[in-house]
Amino acid sequence: MKYLEIPIEVNGSVEDARLETYILDTPVEKIQIKKRPMIVICPGGGYEKLSYREGEPIAMQFLAKGYHACVLRYSVAPARYPVPLLELGQVMRIIHSHAEEWRVNTDQIIVSGSSAGGHLAGMLGVFWSRQWLADMLETESKVLRPAGMLLCYPVITSDEAQGHLPSFRNLLGEQFEEDKDKLSLEKQVTDDTPPAFLWHTATDGTVPVANSMRMAEALIECGVPAELHIYPEGVHGLSLASEQVRRADGSGVEEVCQSWIDLADIWIKHLCDIK
Repeated sequence: MKYLEIPIEVNGSVEDARLETYILDTPVEKIQIKKRPMIVICPGGGYEKLSYREGEPIAMQFLAKGYHACVLRYSVAPARYPVPLLELGQVMRIIHSHAEEWRVNTDQIIVSGSSAGGHLAGMLGVFWSRQWLADMLETESKVLRPAGMLLCYPVITSDEAQGHLPSFRNLLGEQFEEDKDKLSLEKQVTDDTPPAFLWHTATDGTVPVANSMRMAEALIECGVPAELHIYPEGVHGLSLASEQVRRADGSGVEEVCQSWIDLADIWIKHLCDIK
């Protein structure tokens, strides 16, 4: 495996924004291995901080399943929108530019995120085709298009009754009232939005399960394939829901939820037509 840290910088980025890449070695001179999908992981943290538990541990699981993986340590408050989105767009450009060296299939780039990181991944999913985004990143829209979105208990809606408003306040700052509806992702889905895999718990007390349900419904209404798994129990921020990511207070282990990573693997293989 090749581990690299690549600085990420757009106008407004915080100093330590970076991409952490986990590239599986592919000795093409000895054996012929096809290019692999890349899973781009955006940890959660309410756009206030970034969770370690939702970064490298998840990347390691995808590596074990035969995918390349990378973790975007994106800018959070006091950085404001569109900085994190531009940073994720820059990651797409980096992956495309290194595709031959890293043996990445650029038609198989999956953006994944947990909680607020799910909102970031979802933003790229709904905005990739907007010309303003391509113009700001000085690239073509097709470079920004992910093959799919893997959204783990994501922040989606800015609805006051069901949204996680602190995430939107951290992302938007003084523009909260003006822009919150624009970044309510269920309102931005079109038939250009890539397919999605979503999972949530019914008892999530921080980001209500209605967020995933609203996103899935919006996707289906636009004819976009969506797979939604709702587990009956579990707190917010489970990551892998395993002993590996148990919190210091002992919480965060939910055996019933641990199947999501295997279900996501099946979904990716089907999406990318991997035999």
